[in-house]
Amino acid sequence: MKTIFLSLLAVILLSCVGPQQGPVEVKKLTAEQYKNQKMTNKAVLLDVRTPEEYATGHLDGAANVDYRGGDFAQEMQNWDKNKVYYLYCASGNRSGKAAELLKEAGFKHIYNIGGYSTLKEAGLPTEE
Repeated sequence: MKTIFLSLLAVILLSCVGPQQGPVEVKKLTAEQYKNQKMTNKAVLLDVRTPEEYATGHLDGAANVDYRGGDFAQEMQNWDKNKVYYLYCASGNRSGKAAELLKEAGFKHIYNIGGYSTLKEAGLPTEE
């Protein structure tokens, strides 16, 4: 009888535990993989280069948030952590660092899509 009770107790306790979610990971996408993403109203495209770099050309619809400008960490505190963030810079280095900051702040859906020139060469629409 004691064994049955303990077994039932174990089943009840285990069923109360929801699905375990692993740690959030920053995902890297190639330009082609990014092109194949289904964009929704939850998607946010961020160019983390300087305003001067952004002014020379950027992906269509990208918002400029300068990673090196000093305000990035403060600005991201106002963003919706449940949206899907796609970040790029000149080479993928700054966007990788910015993506890690988002991850540490509790953002759930983060993609580093690399460097602007690679994205442009892949045929993604740009604004000059």
